[in-house]
Parts: sequence; structure tokens; C-alpha cells
Amino acid sequence: MAKETFSKKQIKDKGAVVMEKSKGFIAEFKAFLMRGNVIDLAVGIIIGAAFKAIVDSLVANIIMPVIGLLTGGIDFTNLFVVLKGDQTFKTLADAQAAGVPTLNYGLLISAIINFIIIGFVIFLIVKGMNKLAEKRKKGEPEAAPTTKECPYCKSEINIEATKCPNCTSDV
Repeated sequence: MAKETFSKKQIKDKGAVVMEKSKGFIAEFKAFLMRGNVIDLAVGIIIGAAFKAIVDSLVANIIMPVIGLLTGGIDFTNLFVVLKGDQTFKTLADAQAAGVPTLNYGLLISAIINFIIIGFVIFLIVKGMNKLAEKRKKGEPEAAPTTKECPYCKSEINIEATKCPNCTSDV
């Protein structure tokens, strides 16, 4: 199998820098980190983590108490099954303090509600961004065509041409 070789200069392709293999792992990693997409992704992750904290608080402090009230006072954080032994515990914290393995399905229900809320908010944001993009497109006038098709040879020619440069027909 032939080994790939690259020239000493970096190859620029559509704004992205492609590193040569001889520069090494660290240089490739540095080039990867300096691309704009990675920084945009990092900012998105940080904002997403902050947003997750807000949604977690919303679910734990507002939504789950209301759902608990509607379901007869059920506290979802204390819905669990003891996996080992026949002991019973009043709360999940008591079971965890005793070191008993538990299956915490109430926390799973809370996580599912978190996921649904985050998904819904992201859907609303994307939908709003799409509407803004559509309005922006509608506001821009469509550019006048600069070329036309020759009726004889079907090649593309300048719109102001009176003769086709390909077939020399009068247009």
C-alpha cells in the first residue's frame, strides 16, 4: 500500500486548512481547535449547559410538584424499587444512605420530562429562526438573470449577446 505524501505547504480548501501528515498530531490538533466551527460548537455547549440548569430547575421546582399534586401527591424523586433484600425505605435518600441498590424510575420520569421540554424549546427556536430566514429571503429582490440559453445549440450565453459564440447563430 502506498504511503500518502503531502507538500510542505498547507492546502487551503473552502476556508478550511488541511494539515499535512508530517506536521504531527499536535499541529493537526491545534489547527482543528482554531477552526471557527469548533469555537461555535463550544459556545453552543456552554449555553446548552446553562439552559439545562434552567430547565432542570423548572422541572424540579415547578412542573413536577404540579404533576405530583394532580396525581395525588406523588413525589417522583422518591419512586424507586429496592433491588436487594426485603427492606423498605421511605425515601430514596434513606435507601442510598443504607447502601442498598435501587432502581430509580422516578428520576427517569423527571429526566424524560426534562428532555421533552428541552426538545420543545429547541423546536420553537429553530422554527423561529426558519421564519426569520424566510422573511429575509422574501425581502430580497430576485437578481436579474445574466445569461440566457441559445435556442439553436442550447448553450448558455450572455443575456446581451446577439450572436451565439458557440454556434455563431443570430440570437
